[in-house]
Formats: sequence, C-alpha cells, structure tokens
Amino acid sequence: DNRRMNSSISPNGIARLGYFGCIRVTGPDASAFLQSQLTSDFASLPAGSARLAGFCSAKGRLQASFFGWKQGEDIVLLCAADLLVATLKRMSMFVLRMKCKLSDATQELPVFGLAGADDDGPLTSLSIWEVHATADGTLIRLPDGQGQALGLWLPRLGALALPNLPMLSQDAWRWLQISSGVPVIEAKTVDMFVPQMINFEILGGVDFQKGCYPGQEVVARSQYRSTLKRRMFLFDCDIGVSAGQEVFGTVDPAQPAGVVANAAPAQNGPGSRALVELKMSELQRGTLHLGHSDGAVLTQRDLPYTIAISSAESG
Repeated sequence: DNRRMNSSISPNGIARLGYFGCIRVTGPDASAFLQSQLTSDFASLPAGSARLAGFCSAKGRLQASFFGWKQGEDIVLLCAADLLVATLKRMSMFVLRMKCKLSDATQELPVFGLAGADDDGPLTSLSIWEVHATADGTLIRLPDGQGQALGLWLPRLGALALPNLPMLSQDAWRWLQISSGVPVIEAKTVDMFVPQMINFEILGGVDFQKGCYPGQEVVARSQYRSTLKRRMFLFDCDIGVSAGQEVFGTVDPAQPAGVVANAAPAQNGPGSRALVELKMSELQRGTLHLGHSDGAVLTQRDLPYTIAISSAESG
C-alpha cells in the first residue's frame, strides 16, 4: 500500500520553533471577544486545556489558525509568525468597546517543540490538548505525529531551563507535526480554505453549537448541506515542496486540483512531506503532481485520523 506510513525515522528531542509567534489577549472581556471572533468555544475554555481555532473572513475563509490556551488571566494564541502582524492588526479592529487588548507576545514567549514520549518524558502524563503550567513555563500536548508524542514548551521569560532532551532541527519537528495532520495557516495560504477543507472540524477546531463569529454561516452550510468536495490529505514528494504551491491531477490536468497547506523537508532522504488540500474526485482517480500536470508525483500517506467521504462530497 503506497499510503503506508514511513516509520523508519521518528525524531526524538526538542527544537526551537521560529515559525510560530504568540498573541496575548488581556482584559476582562478576553474570552468573550475570542468567542465572538474564532471558530472554537473560548467562553468555556478551562485553564488546563488548549484549543485549535480559526479566524475567518466574512466569506468563511481562514485568515489565521491558532493553538489557544489560558495563561493566568490572559489567553495566548499561537499562530504562524509570518502572518502574526497582519492578524493582530485585523483582529484588533473588532475589539471596539470590549475590555480587552491584543499584543504581540512572541519575544516574551519563545516556542519550542517537543517530540517523543519516554516513560519519564515530559509529555507522557498529558492527554492531547492538555496544558500543564509550571514555574518554569507552559507545556502543551498536541496530537501525535508519526507515532511520536508531540508538544509545545514555552519557557517563562528568563527561565530558559529546557527539558533534558536531544536537540532537534526545526525541520525535523515540523515534519512530525505535518505527519500529525494538524494544519497551520501561513501567509501564503491566507483566505484559501473554509475550515472543513483542511479537516478543522475533525480535529476539534470548529464548534457548531457556539454563537456567531465571522463566516459562521458559510462554515455551517459547508457542514450541514454536504456541499464539501475538498479535503486535506498527507503526501510525500521526491522534491522540495512549499506552502501555496498548486497541485494538478491527471483527471483534469488543465485546472489545479488543490494547493499545499504545509510542507517540511523529508527526514530520511531527499524530498518533502506535505499536507495538501484538494478535490476528492482527483484523489480517487489518476495521479497527483506538484506544480503542473507532469510535475513530481505526490505519494499519499495515511493520516492518523479518518476522513469519512460521502458520495455527495466525492462527486
């Protein structure tokens, strides 16, 4: 099966992640403000849990994605560093009379990625999306990638005591994070995806019971009318791949079949691993190619979760 997970490489250690940045939301209305703006429920966010969330346009297209959690009285939103400034500016426009303030906290909250769950490792005792705050910093368990436990470590400013783990490259950790099937909106993919196109609701990134937020009607319609014909899948490719690159299929080679959401260099040789959003009809027939219809072939790998595809979606 060409979708077999390649398990020959499973990095273990800690990596400094420069491609993430942090937004701090402070003030008595912080939760209420985020409840009105994001796809997830922040009104009932408990202190020990993190949430995957999206910030959509009025047309339901993702402008940014976040890992969000409470840090004391504040809420921290972790997002792609290359769109943080624009996202901070756009979200701040909607604060209006609410008693909260958004600020760039990237300098005070450096982000490290952890990989591997040894019996005595820091991630072992945490459930997925659980947050553990200590005097030294904040530890967040993420969904596993390539059979490895993954997490984020944000040391408190001035307390740069790192867990005693081997150093990993940023690319190695990102390869694992992409293997987990959890996408991150980057500057090159802003305004491209309705949340379900990149499996956000499967991952718990959309709450369909909460109140209004920008784009909610479009997101709800995609869910309940079975109009979705696009999903995100995991692929390997023998050459370099980058976010925003188009993918072409052999069914309709004149039109792009999809677009790369995230990519990282392969960890066991040349090439890349990528999360690709595409038409499900192209996935089921023919082959997929990077950049143009006779470009490098994309080989599908298994995601660690199931995408249920109805006949209405795949048509």
